[in-house]
Amino acid sequence: MIEVRDLTVSYGAVQAVKGASFTATTGQITAVLGANGAGKTSLLRTISGLVRPMAGSVRLDGAELVGRRAEDVSRSGVAHVPEGRGVIEEFTVEENLRLGALHSKVNLAQGLSAQYEQFPVLGERRKQHAGKLSGGERQMLALARALISAPTVLLLDEPSLGLAPLVTEELMQTIRSLCETRHLTVLLVEQNATSALRIAERAVVLHVGSVVADDDASAVAADENLRQYYLGIVE
Repeated sequence: MIEVRDLTVSYGAVQAVKGASFTATTGQITAVLGANGAGKTSLLRTISGLVRPMAGSVRLDGAELVGRRAEDVSRSGVAHVPEGRGVIEEFTVEENLRLGALHSKVNLAQGLSAQYEQFPVLGERRKQHAGKLSGGERQMLALARALISAPTVLLLDEPSLGLAPLVTEELMQTIRSLCETRHLTVLLVEQNATSALRIAERAVVLHVGSVVADDDASAVAADENLRQYYLGIVE
């Protein structure tokens, strides 16, 4: 479980996150939604230790993460898949996966085998350079690289960005399945609010850095004001 309390993140005079508080429960997907500039990416980067907040707390199962180095946060079980996927195009699929296991204690051979079983296409293309994969395959690789360290928390930043609708739907179902089978705590940042709300149990809506809604995903999806003014969903 991730507990965020009174989190404030600033870049100079600009406050990206303003006193945000919410809880992401183990075994559930919490969608983090909002317009561009709402503070979603800054929130994930702070949880994973890439950004140090001005104030507030982030606790993983009661243990404070704020103030710890990003690699130490990763070792504690937090895996972050950044926007743009972050795979190294010049490296092969397997070399990218090996990087994901770098700071973990997992058995590398077993970890690779598990990811190839989860994502068979990656096993077929393990010696292929990541730059030659399709967008959907690169996203699979980004997920596999995060999962190889056997995390308990998965932070996903815009995983559907640039993907076709059918590929997006397949990806969302993969995330749903991973959450259930591995009992992960998933924070899913998405511009595609409709897709995210379909698979999430909870939803946190940000507006210029502040939490304006924290409720069941079904309740957020049904709220016409939230859908129109904060999520840009128009039917």
